[in-house]
Amino acid sequence: MAFSGGVDSSTLVAAAAAVLGPERVVAVTASSPMYCAEELAAARELAAGLGVRHVVVEADVLGEARITVNGPDRCYHCKGLILERLRAVAEVRGCAALIDGVNRDDLGDHRPGLRAAEERGVRHPLVEAGMGKADVRALARELGLDVWDRPANACLATRVPYGEPLTHETLTKVAAAEAVLGRLGFVECRVRHHGAVARIEVPADELETLLAMREAVVAGIRDAGFTYVALDLAGFRSGSMNEVLDERGEVD
Repeated sequence: MAFSGGVDSSTLVAAAAAVLGPERVVAVTASSPMYCAEELAAARELAAGLGVRHVVVEADVLGEARITVNGPDRCYHCKGLILERLRAVAEVRGCAALIDGVNRDDLGDHRPGLRAAEERGVRHPLVEAGMGKADVRALARELGLDVWDRPANACLATRVPYGEPLTHETLTKVAAAEAVLGRLGFVECRVRHHGAVARIEVPADELETLLAMREAVVAGIRDAGFTYVALDLAGFRSGSMNEVLDERGEVD
C-alpha cells in the first residue's frame, strides 16, 4: 500500500487490515523533500496504531533532472520514481498487489502521476469501489480514524509554478510559510512560491480573518524567507497552479 498518512491512504490501510488482518498488509511511505516531516511522523503513528508493517523508503526526487525542471509532466516522473521504490519493497515482501489511495474525485484534474501508476500496474481500490472523497471520509469516520476530516494535501512541489526549478530551499520556504499559517489557525491553506513573492490562498470565507492578522502573517511569512506577501482574493483552490495549463496539459 502506497501510504502517505492522508485520509485516503489511511482509510484504505485500515480497511485492508480489517479484512485481511494487519499481518498481511505492508504500508510503504516515501520519505522525500516534497513532503513535510510532520506527515511522515503522522504516517508512522497511524501505521503503529493499526498494527500494520510500515516501511519507509528514501526517494531522492531532487536528484532527478526531469523532476527538478518542474515541467507539467513533473508528477509523472516523480510518481514513477517513488512507485519503483515501492514496487521493490512489494517484491521483496512477496506482496500480491501494489495499491494506492486514489479516489474517484482524483480523476478529473491534471494528474500525470496516475499514468505512471497505471503503467506499473498499481490498482486503485477506492476507484474500483466507486468511492469519492465524501465516501472515503464517511468510511474513515466509521472506522474511527482521527484523520477523517483532515484537509486534503498535496506535495510541496504543487506550490511552485511550472518551469520554476525545484530546490530544497524553495520547498523548505514553502513548508515554513505554511507552518506559520497553521499556527495562526488556518487549517486549509496554501502558500504559492513566486520567487520573492508568497501568494497565500485560504478559503474565501476566511479572507477577512487573515486580514485581521495581517501583521502577524506578514512577519511570519517574511521570517520563512519571502520578501513580499500577497493574498489571493480568489481564495483557496486545490491545484490552482494547473490553471495555466491548456487542454493538452501544457503551459498556455
